[in-house]
Amino acid sequence: MNARDRIGKGPWFAHGGQRRVAQNVEELHGDTLEQARLGNALGKAISLTEKGQRVNGVGDMPNQHDMLTGSRPDGRAYTDGMDHTCNNWTSNSTGAAQLGHSDKQGGNNGSWNSSHPSRGCSQPDLVTTGGAGLLYCFAVN
Repeated sequence: MNARDRIGKGPWFAHGGQRRVAQNVEELHGDTLEQARLGNALGKAISLTEKGQRVNGVGDMPNQHDMLTGSRPDGRAYTDGMDHTCNNWTSNSTGAAQLGHSDKQGGNNGSWNSSHPSRGCSQPDLVTTGGAGLLYCFAVN
């Protein structure tokens, strides 16, 4: 199932409920040219941990902005037959994960959900790629 089909219809708000991330799935993923141009509100100031803390991004040490998504930019799963989810998030040894950037910075690709693959699925591979094995959480309420 595609990630965009599992997260509800929106709207979504950042930790604390004060800042709107996106009104709906289409805005979240930039489905139209105008929505893609405007983008959603995710970024370093709003992509917080479950404890309300900022995720280290580009320019911070260590950089941990890589988020495990397994998704294409439109929030849908890959259909190329390759593993983009570390064996459906069950492996720490084989495969790779498609990653997004919580701060939407770096690597010539500012996508929050589909920037580049990881070096592998182990914790050391995720760390050396620029992450910490973090996931986005979209709550319905």
